[in-house]
Amino acid sequence: MARLVILIFLITTSIMPWTQAQSNDQVTWANRVESGKEVITTLQFYFHDILSGRNPSAIRIAQPSQTNNSPTLFGMLMMIDDPLTVGPDPSSKIIGRARGMYGSAGQTDFGLIMVLNYGFTDEIYDGSSFSLLSINPALQPVREMSIVGGTGLFRLARGYAIAQTYKFDATTGDAIVGYNVTIVTYI
Repeated sequence: MARLVILIFLITTSIMPWTQAQSNDQVTWANRVESGKEVITTLQFYFHDILSGRNPSAIRIAQPSQTNNSPTLFGMLMMIDDPLTVGPDPSSKIIGRARGMYGSAGQTDFGLIMVLNYGFTDEIYDGSSFSLLSINPALQPVREMSIVGGTGLFRLARGYAIAQTYKFDATTGDAIVGYNVTIVTYI
């Protein structure tokens, strides 16, 4: 666990503050525009990955014995059920949950394979979700990842998510990550 915390700390030492951070819940987190036969939806929200405390939202579920000798924690696998919020404050309005897993997939560089479903519970997006399947080059200040499908208003979704670490606690491993997402669907 200490090695994971150190790696995550290294990630954040090169990360700039997220300049598009929302400071309160008054800002709309989603925008939906019809364009011909397509709908373009943009979302802005925060992902709270909590490894510490009595009720963590992310837990390690597997790792081979070689993981402890790997500088990239190759083979480590985490299962998550992370809250998604309007603002970076953990007490801001919850608009959904990210559920799935991520794991260290690089032997020579630190990259997390992300297999996650982002399900929403707010307003017209209640019951809709999108799926993200991509490598997260976590040492990069800004990361782009693929959206490969969805349900509800995001049925047949394609698009991308831009992630940027907003806050990281090197002691606990807890992180808050800001997301800007663009999704294209059909009318």
